Amino acid sequence: MNHLFQLGSPSFLLLSLFIISFATYTMFQMQRRKKPDNGQGTFFGIVGSSLVFTLGLWAMHVVILLASDFMLNVQWTLAVNFSSTAFLVSCALWCYHHSKLSKRLAEAAASFLLAVAVTWLHYFSILSHSIQKIDMDVPLAFISFFISFAGSYAAIVLLRRRTQWRYLSGSVAVGLSSLAMHTLGMQALTVEYRHVMTMDRLNDFLMLLAFMLGIMTMLIIAFFYTTWLGMKKITQIDERYRLLVENSTDTIAIIVDGRWEYLNPSGLRLFEAEGEHELMGNCIFSMLHGSNHTEMQAWLQHVPMEGESELGPIELQWRTLKGNLILTEMVRIRTTYDGKPVEQVMIRDISERKRNEQLYVNAEKLSIAGQLAAGVAHEIRNPLTSLKGFVQLIASGRVLGNQYYPIMKAELSRIESTVSELLMLSKPQAYELKRTNLKELLSESSAAIGARAMAQGVRIKHRFGNDPAWVLGVGIQLKQAFINVMKNAVEAMQEGGTLRIELKTDQRGMILVCVTDTGTGIPQDQLAKMGQPFYSTKDKGTGLGLLVTYKIVENHNGHIAIESEMGVGTTLRIAFPSELHEGGGAAAR
Repeated sequence: MNHLFQLGSPSFLLLSLFIISFATYTMFQMQRRKKPDNGQGTFFGIVGSSLVFTLGLWAMHVVILLASDFMLNVQWTLAVNFSSTAFLVSCALWCYHHSKLSKRLAEAAASFLLAVAVTWLHYFSILSHSIQKIDMDVPLAFISFFISFAGSYAAIVLLRRRTQWRYLSGSVAVGLSSLAMHTLGMQALTVEYRHVMTMDRLNDFLMLLAFMLGIMTMLIIAFFYTTWLGMKKITQIDERYRLLVENSTDTIAIIVDGRWEYLNPSGLRLFEAEGEHELMGNCIFSMLHGSNHTEMQAWLQHVPMEGESELGPIELQWRTLKGNLILTEMVRIRTTYDGKPVEQVMIRDISERKRNEQLYVNAEKLSIAGQLAAGVAHEIRNPLTSLKGFVQLIASGRVLGNQYYPIMKAELSRIESTVSELLMLSKPQAYELKRTNLKELLSESSAAIGARAMAQGVRIKHRFGNDPAWVLGVGIQLKQAFINVMKNAVEAMQEGGTLRIELKTDQRGMILVCVTDTGTGIPQDQLAKMGQPFYSTKDKGTGLGLLVTYKIVENHNGHIAIESEMGVGTTLRIAFPSELHEGGGAAAR
């Protein structure tokens, strides 16, 4: 039979080309925004896009059949043909967007599936009729399939280039290849039908066709509307994130293979760039200070293990495009972009903060130096004033110096004690930590202040237990700390009282030394100041004794806690790590 096209009516070909190109363009637009890989929007987007393309492909096929001598036979097999073609198109779209294959393999697989879908719809539609005889030119049929594959692959390549006209040019490529495939496919077939197309049969076919078109149109509209709603929601989310990123005062950037892939406007201002072209694609190490290259390389290559958190922020020094040095703090989030692993980083300029911190530290140093100088001057000037007066009296010859020598010696001892405590605080001293029994040190310390306690009517009670309490420490320093604490407790009980010294082990295995007095107590607002230099609750106290005690305990990995109640007394607890096993000495400072 004669199945040549009516070449005198090119309007059929133009109409076919317009239908398939428009359907392809609509499919590309619906797939323009990728949905989450496991979201419901992905399913509806792909199915809706495939239905739109399949309907356009089938409409083009019908128009071409009307322009040829092939019989238009509409049966329920059309539903099978339509659904199977839509399934193949869906597989092609899924492979293009979500395949774990390499980029080239994914493009080739998607092009192959799309060409199979176009070829399947064409041949299945023709060969599903009541055919008596059929002849096929196999080489021409393979050529038609190859043309469809080439057009699909060209369209995908055009889409990857991200040019302005990529969707329109890709749609035309698919349209031309599909039209050529149908044209050559019909040339490759010679069909002899069993039945003759009558007007009644044509009317029945058209009625069934109208019904099926109505159902398919409703399905496509439903999928398209669902996809539109999903795209609208995602567009709103994208716009929200775009505003957050572009209006952020911190630099937000994407790094791919050690090169800048994206920087927000704050990043361009940070590196003093006039436009994106000055930074995009450049190596980040070209602007990073040389001393940070190794640290940055290790930071970027670090892959967190399962259950391990991301690395914390790092401080880096950069050089801007204008040559200025800036100090930044950078954090990262490892993610994917366009199917590739990337580093999303947030960079904050901390140059001004560092300068302010340095100024604050210098101011604190000056303030502490001033307080220390004032305290030292006060503590030393008083005994020096007394010594100066005694020296002047002795020099005048009006009095004998023998009666003032003990007082002058006591004042000199006071100056020496103050200087010694200051020297201990001013520089670290190396000692050998040895296994020491706190029970013995506490007994010796309480004996050292026993005479003074007895003179003030203070009774000392011990509760040490039978077992020794071993710690790693320096006996001389620990004894000095205990004497300072006990001395302060005794001086707090001017009218007598009871000093309780207890040694025990707490629930954490720490050795606990508790020194409790029944003095007047310390107000709560003054407890927070205890341990500060030259702060004391005593009239003639320097505050250095308790400060030295804090430093000694800290050097022995211990800590001090003070509790006090007005009118009841004060309890000072010192905790030390327990040394349960024999061990050698260790250096301490």
